[in-house]
Amino acid sequence: MTHAFMADLANALEARQIGTLRYNFPYMESGSKRPDPPALCHATVRAAVEEARKLAPGVALIAGGKSFGGRMTSQAQATKPLAEVRGLAFVGFPLHPAKKPSTERATHLSDVKIPMLFLQGTRDELADLTLLEPIVQKLGPSATMKRIDGADHSFHVLARSGRNDREVMEELAETIASWAAKL
Repeated sequence: MTHAFMADLANALEARQIGTLRYNFPYMESGSKRPDPPALCHATVRAAVEEARKLAPGVALIAGGKSFGGRMTSQAQATKPLAEVRGLAFVGFPLHPAKKPSTERATHLSDVKIPMLFLQGTRDELADLTLLEPIVQKLGPSATMKRIDGADHSFHVLARSGRNDREVMEELAETIASWAAKL
């Protein structure tokens, strides 16, 4: 939760009057590289949503996360709706491991019954867009995908793209803010 990307995104959202609640999964807290079992991750997501509800009662909630955090949030929502959450925002949904294209990690998304926003870099090795785009389309009007041109899974862009990471961060935050305003 203290990673520079997460802090920068939280700051960019704050500039648009969107508060954030960042948290770590237990494996991150303990310094392990091996992710916790899904059930523990889902419980962690639920605890974070409950904490957000306590800290900001009556405020519209959007849950989600970067990569693994977003996927665990969507799985938790698919299993049992997160209380008072109006939408899910995924910053780099990890559709598959690098160089192993598949769609299995998306099968649960059809069980999510609230709006979803997918922010995906066009150079993301964990989400082949030729696989992800049809999934998002099949989910219907409740799912929106924003392609971030030239960005990788960490939303870094090459210097030759003519853009920099700061501009990409602003694009991410503005897209989330605009999408959230419509919920």
